[in-house]
Amino acid sequence: MFRSLHMKLVLIMVLLIASLMTVVGAFLTNSVSQFYMDEFYSQMETVFSDRQFARDLTTPEDGEEDGAAALNRVMQSYMGMLGVDSRNRNYYILDSTGVFLAGSDLIGGQALAVTPNLSAALAGRESSDSDPTASFMDVAIPVTRGDNTFVIYVLDNRSTVESLSNELFTLIMEALVFGLVISVLLSFLLAKTMITPIERLTDAAERVADGDFSRKIEISSRDEIGILTSAFNDMAQQLKDTLDAVENERNKLSTLFLHMTDGVAAFARDGQLIHANPAAERMLQTRLNDEVAYDDLFGTVAPLFEVLSAPDGGYIEGEREVRGRTLALLLAPFSSESQGGALVVIRDVTEQHKVEEQRKEFVANVSHELRTPLTNIRSYAETLSDNAGELPPEMERSFLGVILNESDRMTHIVQDLLTLSRFDSGRSELKLSKFSFGAAVQDMYNAVVLEAQRHEHELILNVPGQLPEIRADRERVLQVMMNVVSNAIKYTPDGGRIAISAGQTEGRVWMEVEDNGIGIPAEDRGRVFERFYRVDKARSRQSGGTGLGLSIAKEIMERHNGVLKLVDREGPGTTIRMELTVEGPDHE
Repeated sequence: MFRSLHMKLVLIMVLLIASLMTVVGAFLTNSVSQFYMDEFYSQMETVFSDRQFARDLTTPEDGEEDGAAALNRVMQSYMGMLGVDSRNRNYYILDSTGVFLAGSDLIGGQALAVTPNLSAALAGRESSDSDPTASFMDVAIPVTRGDNTFVIYVLDNRSTVESLSNELFTLIMEALVFGLVISVLLSFLLAKTMITPIERLTDAAERVADGDFSRKIEISSRDEIGILTSAFNDMAQQLKDTLDAVENERNKLSTLFLHMTDGVAAFARDGQLIHANPAAERMLQTRLNDEVAYDDLFGTVAPLFEVLSAPDGGYIEGEREVRGRTLALLLAPFSSESQGGALVVIRDVTEQHKVEEQRKEFVANVSHELRTPLTNIRSYAETLSDNAGELPPEMERSFLGVILNESDRMTHIVQDLLTLSRFDSGRSELKLSKFSFGAAVQDMYNAVVLEAQRHEHELILNVPGQLPEIRADRERVLQVMMNVVSNAIKYTPDGGRIAISAGQTEGRVWMEVEDNGIGIPAEDRGRVFERFYRVDKARSRQSGGTGLGLSIAKEIMERHNGVLKLVDREGPGTTIRMELTVEGPDHE
């Protein structure tokens, strides 16, 4: 019930009024009681110190026979000054033994209670000591009148004080009740004035906590609560702007992580997975969820504590093999605080390693291919130089022929390398035009038929009469055709059979070259289009081949969005098929 601020304010006001009235009542009551006590003893001192009164008390009358009766007459004449009313305040005349002789209150033979003051007076001493806790006030004065000793005892039973205190208490209680009613009403008004803005602030804070920043609190006053309300509105707006900025950055990071090609995985300090993007799952080829820990994935590359202890800006590099793929890893701590962890960036470098190996092999092949003709040229040239004029003319012509042949071979290698370089750099542009694919096949056939006859090959051409025109670079397409057919002529033993056929299907034209030559072993079929790759290296060099022809042909076909491939077949020999779209490539 009292958890509400409203009720707390009411309770505080009630307790405040009750405490105040209690203190005031106690103070008033004690003050009134003390006032009457002081007034009684002051009055008694004033009267009993009066000389005339003292003379009347101590001087006997002429022919006085009863001193007590005389003292009674004196006391009756001073009753007004003493405040004796015969009800609440009375006087008593006692003998020296305390026996009642006369007074304003006839006690009917009852003995008076012996108080300290009365006891002192009976002993012959004046005493007017006050006792605030006593239920009476009294003064006892010993009086010597003639030969007799009397005690004048004034006793006030404090009924007047008690009556006044009771009236005062009643008045205070009435004022307390009235004050409590007023305080409750005022406290309700005060609580409403203070709590209504606080309730609005609380409701707004709950909405902000739920993410609702749409409404502002109305400022109804310019006091401290109004200032607090204004500050809350500003804080809510700044919080909204900050959350929007954070959400925007989070969306950017989420989009970046989602679409980046590198894998990213974040781990807590205990090794628990925090976040991983799809690229990481794809590279690691495993499902990354809460059950996956750091040690399961990268514990063998670098312990987690070693990564976490890396200096600021430091990182650890490593590699991991996953099902034939090589993954380069960069492991670094992303925070040194207790809530930090480790971040792992994953990059698939399989193709890079492959390209590097191909580059090394390419450089080695180029060096080897150029070294052989250079060595031959140098050897024959040195022989001619050392034996100038001594060799037979036929031998000199033979040596010079070898030098020329090797020079031509080097020229072909360099030209093929330049062609590949242009393709790789994109500087070799296609000269597209419309031409008849069937006519191009026929022109290629006419160009190689004599070479085939020199090797006693049976060269067969099978081209339909109607083939569509295509859009392509005619010289490059003829270069591919010539390369494929020339290889068939070179690598088919003399007297072989070579069939050239062409056709069209679904918007594409094709040409196949089939021979019954030495063929290509199954283990080499996937590498025939690699640069400098030869199935029969000795025969290739002997025939002047560079090992780059099929690579160049493959590049040309790819730039035309075409296909150049080996066709699976039964029996000895090789079949190579090329395909081109009728519309040609999208670029020139």
